[in-house]
Amino acid sequence: MNGKLRKVETAMKKDYPSPVTCHASRSGEEGMALLTVVLLLMIMTVLGLAAITTTSLENRMAGFTRTGEAAAGSAESCVGTAVNIIQKTIDNGTLPAAFLDNAVPAGPVPQANGPTLQAEIMGQSDNNPDTVNSVPPNTVAQVNTYVVNGDIDRLYATPRAGSAMQFAAGYEGTAAGAAGGGIDIMYRIDCAATNVATGASSRITAVYACVATGETCQKRI
Repeated sequence: MNGKLRKVETAMKKDYPSPVTCHASRSGEEGMALLTVVLLLMIMTVLGLAAITTTSLENRMAGFTRTGEAAAGSAESCVGTAVNIIQKTIDNGTLPAAFLDNAVPAGPVPQANGPTLQAEIMGQSDNNPDTVNSVPPNTVAQVNTYVVNGDIDRLYATPRAGSAMQFAAGYEGTAAGAAGGGIDIMYRIDCAATNVATGASSRITAVYACVATGETCQKRI
């Protein structure tokens, strides 16, 4: 009888795996699941870091663009101011005192540079070697966070298209004679805007043709 029971127990052990074997199989599956989750987390982390880096780079590029536009706008305002100074000085025959920095409100032209700038505009000092970095410059202004220096140089005078150079201007004034058709006086305007705190800067150079008849200066280059 006992022998038969042992045979039955032996047969049952063969047909049914032990609990220990089944537990080992579930442990392996859980290990694979954990590895999969870790890999997914790593992939998501890498993608997240890449997205953050891209966004940061785009923000920096946008900031550089805004800074460049602000600097260019400040330099452009200097060009407009210089054109106004040239035209008013030609019309009056002298640099208006309202443009000097000791006027109220203060103008853009340093008082010490007033005589030099007048000579440059009126033709007593063509192609003056001064620059926007000269001390003092022809003009200086604070535009928002930018210090803007300007340089005005009279280059030369040339007959207007379809006219001839006057021998004598008569009562109508220099470069304004109707018979001669007028003379274009060429001026180079150089403006540099700099933000000292950030180092951002922009520089604009333009050439304008002006006449002594009260007409507005026209941009050539």
